[in-house]
Amino acid sequence: MTSSSYFSSRYIRVVWPLAVAETLLWAAIYYVFPAMLPRWEIEFGWTRAELTGALTLCLIVSAICAPFVGALIDRGKGRRNMIAGGIVSAAVLAGLSQTSDIVVFYGLWIVMGVAQSVCLYEPCFAILTRLFADSAKRAITVVTLVAGLAGTVSFPAAHLLSEAFGWRIALLVFAGVTLVATIIAAWALAGAEENYQEPAAKPQQKSGLKSALGSPVFWLLAIAFAMTSVNHGALLSHLLLILQERKFELGTAVLAASMIGPMQVIGRLGMMAIEAKGFSIVAVGLLSFSLVMIAATALYFAEALPALVAVFVICQGAGYGVISIVRPSITASFLGRLDFGAISGAMAIFSVLGFALAPTLASFIWARGGYDTVLICAFGATTTGLAIFLLAIKLAGANRQTDD
Repeated sequence: MTSSSYFSSRYIRVVWPLAVAETLLWAAIYYVFPAMLPRWEIEFGWTRAELTGALTLCLIVSAICAPFVGALIDRGKGRRNMIAGGIVSAAVLAGLSQTSDIVVFYGLWIVMGVAQSVCLYEPCFAILTRLFADSAKRAITVVTLVAGLAGTVSFPAAHLLSEAFGWRIALLVFAGVTLVATIIAAWALAGAEENYQEPAAKPQQKSGLKSALGSPVFWLLAIAFAMTSVNHGALLSHLLLILQERKFELGTAVLAASMIGPMQVIGRLGMMAIEAKGFSIVAVGLLSFSLVMIAATALYFAEALPALVAVFVICQGAGYGVISIVRPSITASFLGRLDFGAISGAMAIFSVLGFALAPTLASFIWARGGYDTVLICAFGATTTGLAIFLLAIKLAGANRQTDD
């Protein structure tokens, strides 16, 4: 596929609008939590663990919903899912702007978990894999190149709007942005799923999902990617507080958090360049795991050497940004495209649970050992994930040789 195909009529009609929609959705309904966390801590007087517990429940609910959402996508319901998710998300943000009660706060974030499960990356990637088949990775790359800027949009916007009008008005603005994103996604997918043809199952493969769940490769990949989610969820949700503890001013911390998005974009562009040189998607995945490990190490020593914050931003953004593309591509490559929505949803349970547990887990670790211990644990999670990923690669290779 040449570079001009990225601007073919199908890409202009479906992929680029979805990329814009995902950027706005991630900015408004996910990154808004870490962006607002320091303000909520001051405003409400709740503990850090109490606040991040709401995000944990949100993401647990999202994980539980993921396989059901994937099955709906396999039946051609992706567009309806995204519309419903966007509308509910906007309503939740509007509700959050009016509450000061912790029970209501938790309840709204639980509802947000349902909404996120039907309109963020995992369902979007499943829809693209369904529509673009073997060329889905390029479509996914386009979406993540643009949506990688979501944090760059969210952190400064939340900061500036909150400073100017207060955080409650800022949330209402984000609710409006969510509705705009929903309209864009609905337009992009109008008529797209009706032209889809389900791939034929092999005679011995009546269910792609059943076959995947019976494969050790599925479980190894799920756990490996979940470990990176634990790392990223812990560091991202606490990043402003980690940097403030390391004597960085809030404005500097916001800038650092905002730059992770552009680094994700740069990382994905680098991935495209590396693949053009003949490197496999597996090799790119190994490099990504390594970059995330370097990032945690750099942030650990950033107080002594402030310039290491730049190393953290570059490696964390580029490394995890590429992992988000590697995950669906390797899953489809190793486990097949039949029932991919359901397979992807089942695997997403582990990654989303990693995100879900990480913020609250990091809060408890911080309360007992400070953010140094949090960073050590984040490094250990990614190291464990890399080892499991290597085992999955080895086992998948052995399985392919057996099939041959």
